Amino acid sequence: QVQLVESGGGSVQAGGSLTLSCAASGYTYSTYCSGWFRQAPGKEREKVATIDSLARTSYADSVKGRFTISKDNAKNTLYLQMNSLKPEDTAMYFCAASRLICARELGPNEYAYWGQGTQVTVSS
Repeated sequence: QVQLVESGGGSVQAGGSLTLSCAASGYTYSTYCSGWFRQAPGKEREKVATIDSLARTSYADSVKGRFTISKDNAKNTLYLQMNSLKPEDTAMYFCAASRLICARELGPNEYAYWGQGTQVTVSS
């Protein structure tokens, strides 16, 4: 049974930073495509960032230059470092793992495993 356990969410003021973590069991980040998504109330889930088996990354335009996705293969943990947070970053953040590679852009339905979500709230 694959399990993704997220941590690191919280409430910060605009301009602050948070680091999210996603520890996996029964899954290996070193092999497949994984990433972070977020969903605000009343909005669709959107991709924040992805990372492939070779640690190549991609980002949504809205977070580019502020967020960094990374992974520690030895710890089998995925991270999202969020800097210069804005109120519009407020959302539930989910880590996601696919059994596919990142040879192309993957849709949410192509991520087989999801974390439980961790809330990030950014106040003005």
